[in-house]
Formats: sequence, C-alpha cells, structure tokens
Amino acid sequence: MKALTIKNPWASLIINGYKEYEFRTWKTNYRGKILIHAGLGMESSYAKKVEDYALTYQKGAIIGEAVLDDCILVDENFNQELYLKNPLVYGNNHVGVYAWKLSNIKKYAEPIYVKGKLGLWNYEE
Repeated sequence: MKALTIKNPWASLIINGYKEYEFRTWKTNYRGKILIHAGLGMESSYAKKVEDYALTYQKGAIIGEAVLDDCILVDENFNQELYLKNPLVYGNNHVGVYAWKLSNIKKYAEPIYVKGKLGLWNYEE
C-alpha cells in the first residue's frame, strides 16, 4: 500500500481532521488509499501555533490512512479559499505548489512503527 511521510504537526493535523490538503512541490497521478506516516521531524515553532488543538504526536509511525482524491496546482484564488477555510492551518502561501486533496481520513488506535521514506512509498505489512 502507498504511504506518505509527513512531519508533525502536519501529520497529526491531518489525522485529527483539521487539515484535508497536504502540500508538495511535485504532483502525483496516484489516486486511492494512502497511509499517513508521521516522520521523525517536528516543526516545533508551528506546533506552538496549534497547541490549542491539543494534539498528541507520534513519531516514526503510520498513524492513519486517507484517500488521495486529487492533486491541484494552487493558484491565488485557491490559496485564498484555503486561507479563509482555516487561517491557522492554511495560513502559508501555497501558490505554485500542489495541494493533495485527502478524504475518508481515519486515525489508527495504535501506531505502526516503521521507518519512513521520501515521496510516495510502498508499505508492505
């Protein structure tokens, strides 16, 4: 199954339903189920900005899954639409990057500890 490694707090924001778009500089034609892997890295300064969400952070683990529905090149209009949706989560300028639209997001009760990789990678149970 395909997996995507994401730094925290972004991975936890996705898995807890606060973020439905993941941003990448590259596009993908893949559509379907992906595993959300929380990498070892943490953007501490941003984690402080979202501390009111009371997230718990797993590191180096698959923490849930989602369906990758679309890959959209962000323009000024879409960037503004995202900002208005949630300025705290989408407050950065994402013009010129790709927004990976995620749906059917499910958080796993128990993390699956596994080393992540760059890009979309295959996880075999």
